[in-house]
Amino acid sequence: MWVDLLSMLATGAFTACLVFIVGRLLRKQGRPLPRWALPALIGASMIVYSIWSEYTWFERVQASLPEQVVVTSTGERSAPWAPWTYLAPVTIRFAALDGTQRQTSEERPGLIRTRLLLVERWSPTRTMNIAIDCPAQRWASLPPGASIRADGTLTGSNWQALTPS
Repeated sequence: MWVDLLSMLATGAFTACLVFIVGRLLRKQGRPLPRWALPALIGASMIVYSIWSEYTWFERVQASLPEQVVVTSTGERSAPWAPWTYLAPVTIRFAALDGTQRQTSEERPGLIRTRLLLVERWSPTRTMNIAIDCPAQRWASLPPGASIRADGTLTGSNWQALTPS
């Protein structure tokens, strides 16, 4: 969040410098900028940067993920302080399977143990170990103390049906 705030302020400062230089050049030609131009353009640039940052967050984070990490679902948000989000909601969270942590059962090839990443804007990334039984279309979280044997027997957790997203 601090990076976004500093980036927005830097955008405003950069815009102020540009508008100031253009204003000086125009004043030398006898065509000064209106007094409201500097604060209006600074404010507009900061708002545009903030909107751009919100709407491109998911794509930027997804592009930085390793190739083995696959996004499985996303969560969007609309907010009254940003009324345009009712027309085009902003993606603020997603879940992804970490293929680098994938383990397949030798007895049952459709039984997979992997890590699920839960990523949310302005929050630390959370991870959880999960088991997926592909033929049975079910999954289970594997908290500390839970285990799954190669034959698919689960202890310390419960299977849940997979629902398409």
